[in-house]
Amino acid sequence: MNIKQIKEELRKEISKEIAALPDSYISASNSGLLRHVIIMKEFVAARNIFIYFSVEREPDTRELIKTAFSMGKTVALPYCYRKGIMEARVVGSLDELHPAILGIPAPPDTAPVIAPEELDLIIVPALAFDAQHYRLGYGGGYYDRYLQNIPAYTVGLTRALLIKDKLPRETHDIAVDCVITESGIPKGE
Repeated sequence: MNIKQIKEELRKEISKEIAALPDSYISASNSGLLRHVIIMKEFVAARNIFIYFSVEREPDTRELIKTAFSMGKTVALPYCYRKGIMEARVVGSLDELHPAILGIPAPPDTAPVIAPEELDLIIVPALAFDAQHYRLGYGGGYYDRYLQNIPAYTVGLTRALLIKDKLPRETHDIAVDCVITESGIPKGE
C-alpha cells in the first residue's frame, strides 16, 4: 500500500471514530475549544483571522467566528475553487455565507480577498492531528497548498481523543504551529 492509500484508509478509520463519539462529548469539547482559543495571545493580538466554517462533527467554529467579529477582528473564510485552490475572503457576518463546494458554507464570490501575507492567524481544520502538529486532512490538499510560505501563526483545532502519536506524511504536508484541544494545549508543547 502506498502512502496515499494508507492515508485514505486512515481517513475512513478516523471518520468512524468521530461518528462514534458521544454527542455530550462533542458539545463539551466544542465549549472547551472555544474557551481555550479565545484566550490565546495569538488570537487576542490577531487583527486578521482566516478560519474555516465547521460542518458535521468538526470542532465548531461558529462561536469562535462570532467572538472574532465582536472583538472587531477582520474575519476571512475559505473560498474554494476546484483542484485544491483556496482564497481567504472577508465576511462581516455569518449571514453572508452560502453553500459552495461540497455544500460547505462559504463567502460570496464578491467578498474581498485578503492576501495571505496580511493574515495574522489561521485556524486549520483536520480529521486528526499528531503530537508533531501534522494533520490528516480530508484529501483535497487545499490547506497544504495554501499554507506554503505563509508567515501567519497556524492553529489546529481537534478533540483530545483525536490526537494521534504520529500520522503518515508526505513531503508537501505542513505542520501547524500549535494544536488546541478542549483541554488546552497538549502537554509537552
